[in-house]
Amino acid sequence: MKAIVYTHYGSPEVLHLTEIAQPTPKDNEVLVKIHATTVTIGDTIMRSLNLPVAGWQKLMARLFLGIRHPKRPILGMELAGEIESVGKAVARFKAGDQVFASTLSVNFGGYAEYKCLPEDGMLAIKPINLTYEEAAALPGAGMTALRCLRNGDIQRGQKVLIYGASGAVGTCAVQLAKHHFEAEVIGVCSAANLELVKSLGADRVVDYTREDFTHSGETYDVVFDAVGKLSESQSKRALKPTGIYLNVHKASGNGEKLADLLTIKGLIEAGKIKPVIDRSYSMAQIIEAHHYVDTGHKKGNVVITV
Repeated sequence: MKAIVYTHYGSPEVLHLTEIAQPTPKDNEVLVKIHATTVTIGDTIMRSLNLPVAGWQKLMARLFLGIRHPKRPILGMELAGEIESVGKAVARFKAGDQVFASTLSVNFGGYAEYKCLPEDGMLAIKPINLTYEEAAALPGAGMTALRCLRNGDIQRGQKVLIYGASGAVGTCAVQLAKHHFEAEVIGVCSAANLELVKSLGADRVVDYTREDFTHSGETYDVVFDAVGKLSESQSKRALKPTGIYLNVHKASGNGEKLADLLTIKGLIEAGKIKPVIDRSYSMAQIIEAHHYVDTGHKKGNVVITV
């Protein structure tokens, strides 16, 4: 099968399309023929080893990823596709099922034509109202945004500010905060993305290039930094006395849960969340796709069709 692999860290040029053996599912696994995956910030961080942490956290990340060379040569943290075959012990799924999944807990692997996944993993039937490309764009960012916002204990009508509202996690967070938690949502992004963020449900959008929300005098019940670029001290200036600061790198812990993926699926099918896709590329264009994500200017998600 075709797969995109990397054997050392660096620029997007370390990625190359090659042929590798097709995996065979174990008794408790399904074999998914992948139709779409994504290029996330997480993929580019692992590829470049430009880690957004310091000290012991950086050391632990290096041990996990590989000190000198990548331990997991195929990136791709989420996917959508069709089940081609199932192991003899599998009961939840059958061949022909259309599914979407996160690969975070199974060594990634979305940049390939096939991937084996455990039936009890982060795998669910694809939302009926999405294409494969759209479905691939939601497992990781959707569950991350949901976990983070839950940590804010958001109550109906509270004021929630989302910094980085036009990114993959940010676009999900705006929709969840508005349509699931029923909050008043203020999005922060660049001028180019104001209309996009408004269209997702934000009550108001702030252009960070023209206004510093931390000095406006307005305060919020929750400030969620969806891109991990604000310091806690900055954010606290804009919080109410009982307000909560959330950082995507810290508030998204505790691991993924299938119940969260199913919650995201239900919200998609109810029309409360929709994917935002900026650009689509083929597998042969993976270097170009990574270069684009490296610019830091993507809106929502970048999808790879397989």
